[in-house]
Amino acid sequence: MHPTKPSYDSLMQHTRRHFLGASALGLGALAMRGIVGNAQAATLPKGTHFPAKAKRVIYLFQAGGPSHLETLDPKPLLRTMHTKPLPDSVRQGQRLTGMSGYQATLPIAGSFVDFKQYGKSGVHYSDLMRHVGEVADDVCVIRSMHTEAINHDPAITFFCSGNQVAGRPSMGAWMSYGLGSMNENLPSFIVLVSQDATKDQPLYSRLWGSGFLPSEHQGVQFKAGKEPVLYLTNPEGVSPHARRGMLDALGKLNSDQKSVELDPEVDARLAQAEMAYRMQTSVPEVADLSKESPATLAMYGESVKTPGSFAANCLQARRLIEKGVRFVQLFHQGWDQHGGLPAGIKRQCQQTDQASAALIKDLKQRGLLEDTLVIWGGEFGRTAYSQGRITKESYGRDHHPRCFSLWMAGGGVKGGQTYGETDEFGYNIVKDPVHVHDIHATMQHLLGVDHEQQVFKFQGRYYRLTDVAGHVVKAVIA
Repeated sequence: MHPTKPSYDSLMQHTRRHFLGASALGLGALAMRGIVGNAQAATLPKGTHFPAKAKRVIYLFQAGGPSHLETLDPKPLLRTMHTKPLPDSVRQGQRLTGMSGYQATLPIAGSFVDFKQYGKSGVHYSDLMRHVGEVADDVCVIRSMHTEAINHDPAITFFCSGNQVAGRPSMGAWMSYGLGSMNENLPSFIVLVSQDATKDQPLYSRLWGSGFLPSEHQGVQFKAGKEPVLYLTNPEGVSPHARRGMLDALGKLNSDQKSVELDPEVDARLAQAEMAYRMQTSVPEVADLSKESPATLAMYGESVKTPGSFAANCLQARRLIEKGVRFVQLFHQGWDQHGGLPAGIKRQCQQTDQASAALIKDLKQRGLLEDTLVIWGGEFGRTAYSQGRITKESYGRDHHPRCFSLWMAGGGVKGGQTYGETDEFGYNIVKDPVHVHDIHATMQHLLGVDHEQQVFKFQGRYYRLTDVAGHVVKAVIA
């Protein structure tokens, strides 16, 4: 257990008292104390509420909305009804985006790809995900995901922070704040963005921001190349000794500033500066993939040799959690296939399937999978109908928040199973719905955190990652 850190509001209460006490308004200060009393903002001590099954998380976020109908949720009826209008009884007047709402009919698109059963469990995966199929007995596929957001920005923001409106802490920041770091020389939350992905939907640093939590908990993005963290190395002519002296002097100035202002961000800034100093030696070591064995590199695929590729980032993620990083989030763009879906999703799976499976295998053979939770999925799914005209070679699918799929492995998850079920069109959930808040609650539970108790008071209200919702999906837990 780590010592409890005060929240922003509790420190601001002290700041207001300090201001009144330092002024001539002594009676006002007493009155303020009487109003505020001994109330303190709720904080979560760094540690767990109950024994954890997972110590860390690797989240493989597939930005753009992968089609569940070409990857994880086989629907043979769509082939039978290919090009026929989607029955009104299926859509039930549900919301459409403006991109397909103009269509007179919604022509059903049968998937171009076949599905096969894998492993002892016999779970179906598409031919585009045959590598993940090889680890089917370690993976739990959730086919009944749903969300309220129908467009990318609010949907991705919702998945990353538990709210569709920007400004809340990201899930990695919540984990850093609640559980702390397992390595003082690296940040507890690190982000990797694929450089080989199609840049369709933009990504924003707020997706891994700290929101109203202390800024030291925000995600640190590692980039490809010789300098993974910008401006980390000392400028020419500045020695490590000089840098150390500068930080010591900065610490004294910050101490003086905090004694006057009592601003918690003073400590956060100093903590980040000290972390940057320690990272000067730890980052080059952990970012160097050249020490990996030829067998390991071959397992991840040829693209692992390309810095910043999804494969390289998956291997980097394994190296980071080995060093004690609590939460690693990979972002891979390019799944927004409104048109040209067959060619587009083939390319996406070629970039991600082998490396995703290799990560599971790599973690397992090193004894890390049992306490490392791996999650793969996007912000929503795709429609059973084609957006626009279907040709012999191609079709596209619009955004679909009503149902989609993701998979989880390791970290206390029961592998070799599917959870939830969609209708024969892959359009509506018919069994065991799982909401975004439920995934967050389940992830926190596996990490030993009660999602209803991990709260932070801000602007007079208690907040949590799951807001006022969320249930642990106990059936997916081993």
